[in-house]
Amino acid sequence: MVQRVVGRNDLQEGLHLINDERSGLSGVIAIHSTALGPAAGGCRFWHYESDEAMTHDAVRLARGMSYKNALAGLPFGGGKAVLRRPLGEFDRAALFGAFGDAVAALGGSYITAEDVGTSLDDMHAVHQRTSFVAGLEPQPGKAGGDPSPWTALGVFQSIQAASKLTFGSDVEGLTVAIQGVGNVGAHLCRLVKEAGGRLIIADVDRARVNHLAQELDARVVDVDDILAVEADVFAPCALGAVLNDYSIPRLKARLVCGAANNQLATDEDGAALLERGIVYAPDYLVNAGGIINVSAEYLGETTEQVRQRVGQIPNRLAALLASADRDRRPTHRVADEMAEQIIVSARRVAA
Repeated sequence: MVQRVVGRNDLQEGLHLINDERSGLSGVIAIHSTALGPAAGGCRFWHYESDEAMTHDAVRLARGMSYKNALAGLPFGGGKAVLRRPLGEFDRAALFGAFGDAVAALGGSYITAEDVGTSLDDMHAVHQRTSFVAGLEPQPGKAGGDPSPWTALGVFQSIQAASKLTFGSDVEGLTVAIQGVGNVGAHLCRLVKEAGGRLIIADVDRARVNHLAQELDARVVDVDDILAVEADVFAPCALGAVLNDYSIPRLKARLVCGAANNQLATDEDGAALLERGIVYAPDYLVNAGGIINVSAEYLGETTEQVRQRVGQIPNRLAALLASADRDRRPTHRVADEMAEQIIVSARRVAA
C-alpha cells in the first residue's frame, strides 16, 4: 500500500505513494527533512485533478513544514500528507483508518495531524491504527486541541510587529483585509477587531462570511475583489499561491501577513512584492502557532509553553524584516536561508 518513489537528496528525503482500493485511499506522504527530528506536518484532504497536482502540492507543503519547524525552534523535520477526496460516497472512517496504516508503515519518520479538509474525528480514525498522530483532545494540564486559535494568535502578533515597522503603529486604526474566514481566519478577525482594527473580509462560504460580518461590523467583498481593496494589511488565510503575477499588481496594501501556506506562486513573486514596496511576512514563519501547539501535544508540554513559543514568532519576524530591509532583499529568501542553515547545521552534527 505504501510505495517509496524518491530516495534521499538535498531537496527531498522521501516521497511515498499510498493507495488502498477497498477504502478509496489515494495520496502521497512527502518527507522533506528529518534532520531536526521526525517529519511533522498535517494531512490535507482535497480534490486534485491529477496525481501530478497532488504530488506537487505535497512536496511544496513538506518543504514549507521543514522551514516552519526549523524557524520555530521545534525538534521536528518537515513532512506532509496529501490525500485525494474520492468522488461520490465513501466510508470516511475506513479511509482514514487505512491512512493510519500507511503512517504506521513509515515507522515514526512522519507524524501526522489535521490540515485543510480533515477533522478531529479523522485523526481519531488514524489514531486507531498508529500513535504517530497529534491534534487530538488536550489532556488535563497539557497542550492540545484545536490548533487554529494558536495559528491565528501568531499571525495577529506578527501583524502587530510588522505594522509597527511598516506604519509606525500597531493595528489600531488600520484596515485589515482578510481572505478566508474559516477556523483560523475567523479567530484572526476577532483579534484584529479587539485591537481596534477595521475589517474587510471575503470567503467562498457566503453564509459564514455574512454571519461574521454582522458579529464584527466588517465589510464584505467578493473573493475576487479582496486583493484590490483599499487596505493597509492584506492577510491571506485560504489556500496558497494567492500572490502571483496577476494579483501582485492589484494589491493596494503595504503589508502582507496571513495564515495561508505557500502564498507565493513562484520565487519571483517575492521579488515582485519588494519591487512594489510591499512588505511580505513569510507565511511559514508567522503561521507556526498551529504546529507549535500540535508539537507540544505530541511532546507532552503545557499550554503555557505553547504561549511562550508562539510569543517568539513576532520577534523573529521583526529581526528578519530588519535584515531584509537593510540588505534590500526579498524577505522570503532571507527566511529560506535562515531555515536552510538550521537544517544543514543539524545534518552536519548528525553526520
